[in-house]
Amino acid sequence: MPRAKARAPEPRKLASGMLVLTGFGALLLVPPLVYIFNQPISHFGVPQIVIYLFLVWVLLIIGTAVLTHFMPRSDGSEASDDTDDSTEGDS
Repeated sequence: MPRAKARAPEPRKLASGMLVLTGFGALLLVPPLVYIFNQPISHFGVPQIVIYLFLVWVLLIIGTAVLTHFMPRSDGSEASDDTDDSTEGDS
């Protein structure tokens, strides 16, 4: 039985996911929540707050990478050219 081709997620849903990820990341990095992990506890000699901040940072990067992987590529018509025409007549 052939496998059905997976549909790509809608760009609107991916953009909403990015917004949720940004809000969730900001929520995880607010000082009242971070202070919960500011305890005199060390894991392998590393303070618990450092491990928490590093894990949140890494998970936000992974989440962003996954969401942007599924974003449709722009065809380039909306992007500006890489060449800068304003400097051509200055020489």
